[in-house]
Amino acid sequence: MSFPLQRPRRLRRTEKLRSLVREHRLSAAGFIYPMFVCPGSKVRNEIASMPGVHQQSAGQIVEECREVESLGISGVILFGLPESKDPRGRSSLAKDGVVQRAIEGIKNAKLDLLVVTDVCLCEYTDHGHCGVIEHGEVLNDETLEILSEQALSHARAGADMVAPSDMMDGRVGALREKLDENKFENVPIMAYSAKYCSGFYGPFREAAQSAPQFGDRRSYQMDPANSNEALKEVELDLEEGADIVMVKPALAYLDIIRRVREAVEVPVAAYNVSGEYSMVKAAAAKGWIDEKRIAMEILTGIQRAGAEIILTYHAKDAARWLKE
Repeated sequence: MSFPLQRPRRLRRTEKLRSLVREHRLSAAGFIYPMFVCPGSKVRNEIASMPGVHQQSAGQIVEECREVESLGISGVILFGLPESKDPRGRSSLAKDGVVQRAIEGIKNAKLDLLVVTDVCLCEYTDHGHCGVIEHGEVLNDETLEILSEQALSHARAGADMVAPSDMMDGRVGALREKLDENKFENVPIMAYSAKYCSGFYGPFREAAQSAPQFGDRRSYQMDPANSNEALKEVELDLEEGADIVMVKPALAYLDIIRRVREAVEVPVAAYNVSGEYSMVKAAAAKGWIDEKRIAMEILTGIQRAGAEIILTYHAKDAARWLKE
């Protein structure tokens, strides 16, 4: 019996052959690096549960952005830790707020980076929820005006793109209307369209000091068991004016990324979230895994599932590894 003519291993023999026929190619240009802005001057505090990631004041953010730019990463997304919190997150609207100052600093430094801003209230409210609370309930419509004003303040400071992560119904439309009526019609919206109520956010809540003080976020973030609902959320966000849609988290939701990619004709982003990052870091610190190999495999899997844009805390490391 003759051997079949097809021998797939022929194209796996050498790295040159493997590289030639590789179907997906990671690039630093597809990464967005998340950063945490805090009050003060010359502040740089490492986050215990996220080795290598820091809470930083605006000036320090600018210095790290110089490094991010040098690595060929396309942009950063900023999360704010305000000086004060209140029930409605009013500090998020301040012209001299932590995120606004960081945006201006990056822009004044004339760095070739996209500056994206997270639009949400959880970091700014004293109760830690993503919207206004009344009688223990998160009020949807009352929250939209604050979110849209927050997005406008970011645009006025110079943000290149805003990214609402709150999961309130109608928030993309509210932001689009507010931006357009104030002549920021060219500022795109990257919507956290399919954002699940996930246990993978734990380290982020330490980093952003945003853990809810009561209850949880199940009434507005998505149920992890649902996939059809993700397509509905994506469709609604696109109807309201989203330019990019996002799936969050990434690793446990690769099927959702694939379904969204097949359903839409706009760019798809995925957030390789804090818990996913911290698990890799912790296992690598124990010597149980090869961090570089595992991180690059995860990022490749996210891209293979259909995400052109990856928000990841591994962005700087991955950009260096891609140059090796």
